[in-house]
Amino acid sequence: MSAAYDSVERLSHSPWFLAGVSRSLHRYASDALVIVMLTHFAREFSLDHYRGVRWFSWITGMPILLFVYASGIGGYWLIWDKLAQYIAIATTEWLDWLPIFGDPIARNFLAPGSLDNRFFTLLVFLHIAIPLFLLLVLWLHLQRISRPKINPPLGLAMGSGAALLVLSLWLPAASQGPADLGKVTTVVDLDWFYLTLYPFFHIWSYGAIWALLGVGFVIMAVLPWLPPLRGPRIAEVDLAWCNGCGRCAADCPYAAITMGRRSDGSPFDIEAVVDPSLCVGCGICVGACPVSTPFRSTADLVTGIDLPDTSLKDLRKRTHAAADTLKTSPRILLFGCDHGESGKALVSESVASISLPCVAMLPPSFIDYALSRDLADGVFLTGCSATGCYNRLGTRWVEERVARKRDPRLRGRVPRERLAVHWPIPSRPRSVQTELAAFIARISALASAPRLSAARASEETVP
Repeated sequence: MSAAYDSVERLSHSPWFLAGVSRSLHRYASDALVIVMLTHFAREFSLDHYRGVRWFSWITGMPILLFVYASGIGGYWLIWDKLAQYIAIATTEWLDWLPIFGDPIARNFLAPGSLDNRFFTLLVFLHIAIPLFLLLVLWLHLQRISRPKINPPLGLAMGSGAALLVLSLWLPAASQGPADLGKVTTVVDLDWFYLTLYPFFHIWSYGAIWALLGVGFVIMAVLPWLPPLRGPRIAEVDLAWCNGCGRCAADCPYAAITMGRRSDGSPFDIEAVVDPSLCVGCGICVGACPVSTPFRSTADLVTGIDLPDTSLKDLRKRTHAAADTLKTSPRILLFGCDHGESGKALVSESVASISLPCVAMLPPSFIDYALSRDLADGVFLTGCSATGCYNRLGTRWVEERVARKRDPRLRGRVPRERLAVHWPIPSRPRSVQTELAAFIARISALASAPRLSAARASEETVP
């Protein structure tokens, strides 16, 4: 047994010090993983990203939590110092409380010589196999997410790596003396990120701890349905207006839209197909459809894909109704988000708001329409924070469409100075009000600036 401890010590203190640095990096990076993982759980819960069709990602995230802790705790056994001895005995005694093992596992740690090299070979195998299986569960965890962002920005990755390296050099990970099964370990320094539960073994009974963890996991497992989320009806495809361009499928944050073989006999090869078990009714697909334009003169405004509860036709009516309430100049139309800043609190005689399931539901042509038809002097877009979009990709798609980098693009004829995009900043509660006031001042200064006329707009009206 001492060979395991001695080998780690040689690696940590040999002249080739990089092995010791690697050990410390591994230790602190593992702790950082726990912090990031628990923060991610808390963030998704606070943003309500766990209910409705998102239950799958929440439920598949729960075993990830278990596997990370199992791998981390097992890693401490490999060092086989006093801390490892304490963890091994405490863990096996806790597991022995469950009536699922024939012989008590803790019996293997009763006396020196009761363990051999095969035990540590098994530990090494588990320490490698569990993370590999964890990768499989992570792959499953991301199956219902379109365009998952896995790698952090380069600057964040380099900064985090440098911080961990400095911490490893400043406070190297160290062993706590060789394990000795002939003695009872009484004092150890715990890693509070992985071993938070262990002090409670001396306060509560093993049964109470199992009950606490069991109840906690049951509560986590049923959270997505407490209470049941009654979302909007899913998006519907109108094949008479769908040409199979695939933009709705490309922009859907949840892979709820796929392109299937045409079913209506039209000359197009493919059509959009909505999976009702994945669609959240965000309307981003409506904003992506090239047919979603308010310039058509037909009363029955139809598009290739639409939301039954918040249709494109309804959006045009609401836009006109909101514009009619503007009494003083400059007249500002604010488009907000039901899950973020809706703009309702910002309404005044010069500001009218229209709230959408996601601001990315707004086709860029509506901005063109509002300005060219003289419905407003300026358009202000807001919604969720840039780092906390309720529908994941909504803020990103809006920015790229407005910047004319993504279809459907904001047309070049739209005066960019009459458009503002601002996402709320959590650390500045009044950031939207501040930016809106600055935008109003800017529009006031543009009162005499030329703007696309309704006559010119009518020349490009789609019949």
